[in-house]
Amino acid sequence: MGLEFNLLIYTPILLLCLWVQPSDNKVNYTTNCETLRLGQYICPDPDPKYEYIDRKTQQPKNCTKENLARVRCIAADNIICLETGNSTFYKDMRCRWTNGYSFETAMLLSIFLGMFGADRFYLGYPALGLLKFCTLGFMLIGYLVDIILIATQIVGPADGSYYIIPYYGAGITIVRSDNETYRVPQDDWYQHHNEL
Repeated sequence: MGLEFNLLIYTPILLLCLWVQPSDNKVNYTTNCETLRLGQYICPDPDPKYEYIDRKTQQPKNCTKENLARVRCIAADNIICLETGNSTFYKDMRCRWTNGYSFETAMLLSIFLGMFGADRFYLGYPALGLLKFCTLGFMLIGYLVDIILIATQIVGPADGSYYIIPYYGAGITIVRSDNETYRVPQDDWYQHHNEL
């Protein structure tokens, strides 16, 4: 009686489960993909056929003087972008604009010919290069200071670009106070200070 009872109860449930199948019709959400939040897209598109890194500079291709590069991104599943009509869109990505100045070349010139101003001529500072040449690297003190300044990347190319640094090279990011990093006081800080 137990086996017959189980078959009688569970057979209709099994047939119902087989009859109700999950639907493959997924609802697509159409939006302006520029407004997507982190986690709703992958940027840049990880597909290897979209090679976006310049092999020479190790930066995204088409990096501009504003240190931005336009790269192809892909939205999460079921998100359709208004811009393209599919799940891909283009977004600005931070990069380091380079203008052909090699970090290795600048360091070698600074170490071996820095007392003659070759490093400053190379980086686009002809007046300082001429002064170093005439004074033998400011009596070797300027020569030693320039080696440290170039090695720590405090002194870079005169045009404001970044060095071309080899893959896995010694890239340094200098944190400076600007409009993005400055801590702006808020009104509630003063109220809290007065309450103390």
